[in-house]
Amino acid sequence: MQAEKVIFVVVDPNDEEHVALRRALITAKIRTPQPKLAVFVAVDGEAVDTRAVNDHLFRDESWFREQIRQPVEEAGLECEIMVCWSNDWQAAIIQESKRYNAEMVYLPVHAKTSRRFTFAESKWHVLKKSERPVVLIRPGANDRRKVVLATVNYQAQTTQQRQLNRQITERANYIAECYDAELHLVNAYLDSMLYPDRGALAKLADKTGVPTGRIHVKRGYTNEVVAEVAKEIDADLVVMGTLNQYGETGSLLRGNTAERVIGSLEVDVMVCNEFTTTK
Repeated sequence: MQAEKVIFVVVDPNDEEHVALRRALITAKIRTPQPKLAVFVAVDGEAVDTRAVNDHLFRDESWFREQIRQPVEEAGLECEIMVCWSNDWQAAIIQESKRYNAEMVYLPVHAKTSRRFTFAESKWHVLKKSERPVVLIRPGANDRRKVVLATVNYQAQTTQQRQLNRQITERANYIAECYDAELHLVNAYLDSMLYPDRGALAKLADKTGVPTGRIHVKRGYTNEVVAEVAKEIDADLVVMGTLNQYGETGSLLRGNTAERVIGSLEVDVMVCNEFTTTK
């Protein structure tokens, strides 16, 4: 018997609109069989005013009923709700999503407040350390999952990079199959000497099952190419990867390329790392 699929959804009670929960309800309804939702209610202390003067930090029973239980029931789905008091918000998400054996984590991202994309360090920790793919849910992005774009690195030189490529394509294939969506691959390169030949593209098409017409190889910076292709094909979801890299102090490096790619997109983004498990 196949194990029940679980989507782990993060809800911050400080938010007026729960974009991750809304997206989970819409996308889960069209899945067969429908996944169960594990709703994680907690405050991101790095992004929220946690002083008592913030009225949004006080939520009663009616809030849980109206904002979570009622929408889930109306969607015909099942859910479990957990409330977290830990000040280690990111570690709690990683720990609990693993305990639920979730297939993915839905993490809300607030609208841009300036031209430059900013992302709290705690969220980067989740992206870098989660063993489950993390889907960054954006306000105003497409609710549907009809076109999936996976970013791959044909020029991968290390075992880590090749493994990450496999994880990205496997996960993107899985999502495309779940939602009966069209899958595309994109690769950016700066040096014309690194452009893959036709034989390499044909081999990739055979290996992934993606027609060569849906494999986009363009010259330019990764963030610019991915954003351009995502717009051209009207992608609903971009699947990308990030490697776990550490600085001299042992702290996680944010990854300039990953930050630029995420910042250049207006759609939901699924992030896999070298720890990500595939199902």
